[in-house]
Amino acid sequence: MTVFPRKSALRRPLPFAAISAAIALTSITGCSKAQDSFALSKPDAPSIDEAGATSTTANLLADPGFESGVSDFSKQTATDVLVRSTVNPIAGSASLKTVLKQWGNNIWWSKTVRGTTQSKASSLTVSGKVRGDVTSANSNFQFCAYAIYSGSSTFQQKCVTASKVQGQTNVVGVTLPLDITRELAQVSIHLTLDGGTPVTYTLDNVSAVLALGAAAPSPTPTPVPTVTATPTVTPVPTVTPVPTVTPTPTVTPVPTVTPTPTVTPTPVPTTTPVPGTPVALTSVWANEGGDKVAREETRGRSPASTINSTWNGSKIQVFGAKNESVNFNLVLEAANAAANNVSVTFNTLTGPQGAQIRSVPAIGNGVFDYTQRDIELFYVRYLKIQGLSKISYETYDERHVPKRMRRPYTGEGYGSGTWADRPDHDKSYPDIAVPMEAVPTFNIAAGQNQSVWSDIYIPKTAVPGIYTGTVTVKEGTNVSYQVPVQLTVRNFFLPDTSESKSMVYLGYPDIGKRYTGIDWPNTGSAQETALKAVRDRHFQMAHRHRISLIDGDPNRSGDAPAAEWTSRLNGSLFSPAQGYRGPGENVGNGVYSIGTYGQWTWKTEGEAGMRTHSDNWVNWFNANAPSTEYFLYLIDESSDYAQIQTWASWINNNPGVGQKLMSFATANLPDTRANAPALDIAASWLVVGDRSTWQNAADGVAASPDKRFYLYNGKRPANGSFATEDDGVALRELPWGQYKKGIDRWFFWESTYYNDYQSGRGQTNVFQTAQTFGSVTGNDASTGKTGWNSSNGDGVLFYPGTDTLFPADSYGLAGPLASLRLKEWRRGIEDVDYLTLAMKVNPTRTTQILNSMVPKVLWENGVSDPYDPTWVRTDISWPTDPNVWESARKEMADMIESGGAGQLP
Repeated sequence: MTVFPRKSALRRPLPFAAISAAIALTSITGCSKAQDSFALSKPDAPSIDEAGATSTTANLLADPGFESGVSDFSKQTATDVLVRSTVNPIAGSASLKTVLKQWGNNIWWSKTVRGTTQSKASSLTVSGKVRGDVTSANSNFQFCAYAIYSGSSTFQQKCVTASKVQGQTNVVGVTLPLDITRELAQVSIHLTLDGGTPVTYTLDNVSAVLALGAAAPSPTPTPVPTVTATPTVTPVPTVTPVPTVTPTPTVTPVPTVTPTPTVTPTPVPTTTPVPGTPVALTSVWANEGGDKVAREETRGRSPASTINSTWNGSKIQVFGAKNESVNFNLVLEAANAAANNVSVTFNTLTGPQGAQIRSVPAIGNGVFDYTQRDIELFYVRYLKIQGLSKISYETYDERHVPKRMRRPYTGEGYGSGTWADRPDHDKSYPDIAVPMEAVPTFNIAAGQNQSVWSDIYIPKTAVPGIYTGTVTVKEGTNVSYQVPVQLTVRNFFLPDTSESKSMVYLGYPDIGKRYTGIDWPNTGSAQETALKAVRDRHFQMAHRHRISLIDGDPNRSGDAPAAEWTSRLNGSLFSPAQGYRGPGENVGNGVYSIGTYGQWTWKTEGEAGMRTHSDNWVNWFNANAPSTEYFLYLIDESSDYAQIQTWASWINNNPGVGQKLMSFATANLPDTRANAPALDIAASWLVVGDRSTWQNAADGVAASPDKRFYLYNGKRPANGSFATEDDGVALRELPWGQYKKGIDRWFFWESTYYNDYQSGRGQTNVFQTAQTFGSVTGNDASTGKTGWNSSNGDGVLFYPGTDTLFPADSYGLAGPLASLRLKEWRRGIEDVDYLTLAMKVNPTRTTQILNSMVPKVLWENGVSDPYDPTWVRTDISWPTDPNVWESARKEMADMIESGGAGQLP
C-alpha cells in the first residue's frame, strides 16, 4: 500500500490572518510577493492616550515554558517541524522543538494588539532560552522581534542570531524600538532560517514584553557572551502612500427588494396539542431544523414561542419535490422532572390512492442500506460550546459572531461584557445524528429537551399530493404523544446532479484509527477490507446529502485511481444493488483529485514527466469516467506563483491529450490571475475582499471556458461558516451565495479530522468535545475557552459509527454518523435546485428572491479600509430565521409547479 504522507498532505489550511502573515513575510525572506495583504483585526475601541504613564506588559505568551502546548507558535511551511517535546527539555517538563528546512522559512508567534490598551508602545522586547540541536555552518537561526502598524503595510523588525555551538543553551534577546505615536496592529516573534541547509533548535522560557506609554528604556535581555548579534535587518522602506485615487465606481447593486415575507403561522392552541397521557414529558413540538435548539431550553413553557413554518401548534407540516430530501426536528421537553425510557417511532406516510413513503426496521449495519429507508429517525447528540470558533469569524465586530453568541454591542459592532453575556455561552448545541435503531430508548434530564431528527426522501415515483402519518412518543409502555405529520409532495422533480457542486476531503488514517485501532492496516488484511466498506459508506452518505467527496487515494497504482474508486466514479456504488437509494442514484461522484494537497509523485521529472503522466491520466478518464471533473492538485496554500505558473504551463503546452488535464491550487483568485495565469482552477478562502478586485477576477474566469473558480471552507461575514455554534441556516446560506456569485464548486478541507495533530492536541473525543481544531490559550473573559485558531466542528462533518479510542461513545456501526451541519448544507444545495428551476419560469421574480435572501455575500461586503483590505465592519446580510427561508422556498415551489418546470423528459 502506498502510504499517503500525512503531515503535508493533510495540512490544515491556515486561517486568513495566518495566510496573509505568511504572504507578508515573503517580502522579508526574499520572495516576490508584497506584504500589503497582511491580515489585521479592526479595533474594538479607540486606543489609549499615548501620554499615559510608562509601564510594561506581562509576558504576552500564554505558555512561555511550553508545558501544555506550543503557545500559539505556528509554521509557514508544512515540511518544517514545530512540536512540543518532552525529550531533553531546556527547562521544566517540555520545550519547543523547531526544524527549519529551507532558506527563508519561518516559524512565528503573533498577537493582535490593535484596539487594546497595548496598541501604543515605545518598544517590543523578545527573549528566550535557545539551544542548537542540529546546527549548520552555512545557516543562521534568527530570533526576531517584529511589529506592524495599523492601517498600512509598514513594519519593523530586529533580529539576533542564535549560537551555532551544538548543544549549548544561551539566552537570546532583542529590543525593537517602536513609534509610540502610531497604533500597533500586531506584534510577533519570528524564527527564521537564513541559509541553505536545515537547522534544528529548541526553545524555552520565551517572552514578549511591550513598553507602554511614554518612551522608556527597554529591559535589557541577559547578554549572550558567545553570540555576536547580527546587524539589525534594514526594514523594507515604507512605501510612500499613493495619493488617494478616486476609487473605481462600485457596480450598481441590484436594487434591494422587499424581503420575502415570513409565512404567517397558524394561531397556537393553548391546550395539549396532541392526544396522549404524558408522564414526565411536558411538551412536544417541531421545527425545520435551521433553528438550533440548545439542550438546556424548554420553550414549550410558552407554546406561542414554538410556532414556526413546520409546526402550527398541533401538526408537523412539510413539503418537497420528488427526488428531494426534506426533514423536521421533533423537540421533546422534560421541564420539571426527568423523563425515562423514552422512545419515538415514525416509519410510514400514506398518500393518494394508498401510495406510501415508508421504511422498514433495520438492525446494526442495516441502517446503511437505504433501499428501504425513505424515512429515517435520528437521536441527536449535543456538544457544549465553551468558547468561540475564532477561525470561523473575527470578534472585532460582534455582528460577525453568530447571533446567539453575540455580546451586547453598539454602533458598528463595538461589544461589551463577558463570556457570560453571550446568550448561549456554555449551552449544548445539537449536531450528531445517531440512527434511532442504535438508541431505541433514552432518558431526558429534568429541565432539558431532546431532539429527534427525521429525514424523508421523496422517491421519483411518488404520487403528488398530501401524505399523512404519525410520530408516536412513549415513556416506557405509556403513549405520551401522537404527533400528526403532513407531507405535501409537489408535482416536479429535483435533478440527480445538483447545480451547487461541492468537494469535501475524506481522511483515511483518522477513519482507520477509530474503526480498527490502526491508522494504516496492511493491504489485504481483514482490517483493510473492513475499512474499504466503511469508506464506501462515507461516499454513499455524502451522496445522499448531495455532497461529493475526494481523498488522497493512497491505494492507487500508477497514473490511475485505485480500484475502489471505479464504482464511485461510474455510479455503481450508488445503486440499489449496493444498498443505495436517494438523490443521484446510479450517478457517479462527479469529481476526482489527483495528488490531493500537492502529493503527486512526478515533481522531479520536469516537463517531459508532466507530459507523460498527464497523458496517462487523461487517457484513463476518457476511457473510464469521461463525465468526471478531475484535476491535478499542484500545491496547497502557496504564494510561489512562479512555480504554479511553471507546472500549469507544462500541462497547457502539452501537445498530447494531457493538455486537457486541469491544474488546481488553493490560492487567492486575484493573485493567481495576475501571477499564475496558466492555472486552471483557483480555490480561495475568502473572508473579506475589495469588491472590484475580486469581481474583475471572477469575471475573467467566467469569460474563460477553460478556467474554474472554487471557494473553500467558510468564514463570516463572507458566508456562513462550518462552526458548530454558527446559526442553523449558516450552511443553508452557503450554496445561495455560491449560486449568486457563480462559484463552480465549494471545497471543505476535511470531514473526519478526529486527530488534531496540527495543533498538538492529539485525538479528540468528538462525541464529548465541541472543539475539533486549534489551540486553547485559556479562558478568555470575552470569548471563553478558545485560542486564536480554535474552532468547534471544523474538519468534522461525519462522526465515527465505531470508536475504538473512546469505546464508551462507540455505537459499533461500520459506517459514519452524519452531522446536522451536513443536513443543513444539503438543504441549501436543494434550495439552489429550486432557484435553478424557478429561473426557467420567472427569472425576474426569482432574481428578486435571490437578492432579498442574500443581499451581500462574499466580496460584496467590500472592505472598510482600501489601504488595509483585510477587515470590514458589517453585519451579515442574510436572515437567520428559517421561516423566511422556507417562505422563499415555498414561493419558488409554487412558481416551478405552475410553470411546468422540473419535469422529467
